Amino acid sequence: MQAVVKTPHTEIIIKGNISEKVLSTLMEEYGSAFNIVENEDDDLLNVFETDWYKSVKAKTLPGDFLRIYRENKGLTQAELGKELGGIPRQHISNMERGQRSISINIARKLSEIFNVSVERFI
Repeated sequence: MQAVVKTPHTEIIIKGNISEKVLSTLMEEYGSAFNIVENEDDDLLNVFETDWYKSVKAKTLPGDFLRIYRENKGLTQAELGKELGGIPRQHISNMERGQRSISINIARKLSEIFNVSVERFI
């Protein structure tokens, strides 16, 4: 009988001033598979300045923002409709799918509920 166990590749990234105790523990655990790579060129990148973010933002419509903010706050479409003053769930669904525009009054209420700029929904 033969048993074969495959283990996944393990990569641990630790940045900053790493203590000798941590390094020795990792060396003990991983042996020859343990490598130290020093890289001083790890500058942080502002994601808002990347081409990827700009292209995603350009494709994101007001209804997309509405759905994202609603889901992040943990609200159903019906619950959001109640917070907006009794708007039916289907109306919220239509706004999220871009089948119904978001009025300026609704956009103002949404900006207050989600604490974001009105422009997100216009």
